[in-house]
Amino acid sequence: MLDPSLPADIYVDLAQRRGWTIRDVLETHIHADHLSRARELATWTGGALLLPVQQRARFSFTAVADGDCIHIGAATLAAAHTPGHTAESTSFVLNDAAAVFTGDTLFTNGVGRPDLHADAESARERARALFHSLVRLRGLPSSTLVLPAHASEPIAFDGRPIAASSGDVASWLSTWLASESGFVDRVTSKLPPTPPNFVRIVELNESGEVPAMDPTDLEAGANRCAVR
Repeated sequence: MLDPSLPADIYVDLAQRRGWTIRDVLETHIHADHLSRARELATWTGGALLLPVQQRARFSFTAVADGDCIHIGAATLAAAHTPGHTAESTSFVLNDAAAVFTGDTLFTNGVGRPDLHADAESARERARALFHSLVRLRGLPSSTLVLPAHASEPIAFDGRPIAASSGDVASWLSTWLASESGFVDRVTSKLPPTPPNFVRIVELNESGEVPAMDPTDLEAGANRCAVR
């Protein structure tokens, strides 16, 4: 299970109805826009909790580094460190680039914002890192399916995944990546308002806690982790 953001029982029920077993719970990064349910889900299922290498999380987990491979039945997920949105952000490439799970690094129509928990100069440094991460992702085959963690606009509940081919993404991303300096200026000048309650959400995700309150009160509002 990758980047779980709903209560653990939803994923457990879904797996049971399909005869699946959740053995690994992965995160692409420490989230600022929603509460992670990864630790809770790993506890429920007894699965391994895997997070990118970092010093932020204050609970036990198995660290995943660039180039590590996670085997799930006949499938393989290869970790690709893609910093920028956060320092630890990691994408996971499925089966020799059939698909890539990009977390909040790359969306179908935007890129991850680099400024949360960062001052102006640190945001520019992270934007430079993001530029090189996107260049790396752009190098995947044009047929690779890009699967981000979420979208920056309301989602139609039509059963269709949020996805685009790498070729389609590259067609608009190429203008963004014309130069590093131009990319940094563009991204840092187009930042949307910060997500509401993001400081509290980050604190909870770093501690691994899920508050007793209704989390929708904390997560309410449009997603604002994308720059378009």
